[in-house]
Amino acid sequence: MTVSRICFGTAPVGSMPEVYGHDTSVEEAKATVRAILDGPSNFLDTSRNYGAGRSEERIGMVIRERGGLPDGFVLGTKLDRDPETDRFSASAMRRSFEQSLAALGVDRVGLLHLHDPEYAADIEEVTRPGGGLSELYKIREEGLCDAVGLAAGRVDVMMPILERFDFDAIITHNRFMLVNRNAEAMIDHAHGKGIAVLNAAPFAGGVFAKGSAANPRIVYQEAGDAALAPVRAVEEVVARYDVPLGAVALQFSMRDPRITSTICGVGKPDEIAGIAAWANVPVPDALWEELAALPVSRDDPEATRNYVAPS
Repeated sequence: MTVSRICFGTAPVGSMPEVYGHDTSVEEAKATVRAILDGPSNFLDTSRNYGAGRSEERIGMVIRERGGLPDGFVLGTKLDRDPETDRFSASAMRRSFEQSLAALGVDRVGLLHLHDPEYAADIEEVTRPGGGLSELYKIREEGLCDAVGLAAGRVDVMMPILERFDFDAIITHNRFMLVNRNAEAMIDHAHGKGIAVLNAAPFAGGVFAKGSAANPRIVYQEAGDAALAPVRAVEEVVARYDVPLGAVALQFSMRDPRITSTICGVGKPDEIAGIAAWANVPVPDALWEELAALPVSRDDPEATRNYVAPS
């Protein structure tokens, strides 16, 4: 399976104001999906719990109107916990997958992840024989997906699973970006095992796309001056070189040889062309050298996040 260096994430397509601070209408979502399918990338990421199913449903509307996906396009989704019980049982995983196929209007997907095990009511249910991971591998064996992965936030939850099980890919989000390297050791580990690393949220929830003045939020939370100080230090460096901040944030991920693809969340059609343009902006070596001299955090950036389940 070959994927583009940029993958478009579609959580915003599902309209998640509790995360992104704004709604996304059905028509805007559909226009965004059309732009992705017509755009420069061949890779789209979604999930059953993005917008309580709305992301997949809206993607499915466009897939149906077009009579299927473009040739060579890779559609990735995820097995999500039961929304009522937070269980990762085999039956919950199978139900999640079947709901995804029905919503998307497809009979199989390219990439399928087990999603967010850190929220499991019983983490052992994810890894025990006959549990969530067993069902993920069974789905692959049945030919219903080409590759399987692990997608989560907390590195301390992901690492023990990565050490015990084999995956084709992983998704890490918000933990390898301009001001944070929380996932650095995990990325090394996965790359060393030949696992494709998909690095999501290079813009830290939007602050590196829009700037701290316009969007004073980090990893989906309102942020004060102390939290924004590292962001503003980056902004000061970037401003001296007259390079778009978003281009630097995106290329920080793309230039790392360990990263197979960088997942950028989009909820508006014009964002697809904008991100594609950022990928090709020349960034001077001197800028990277200045950024490398700035301090970075290796703490979990979502440790204090007030998580709100999608509704």
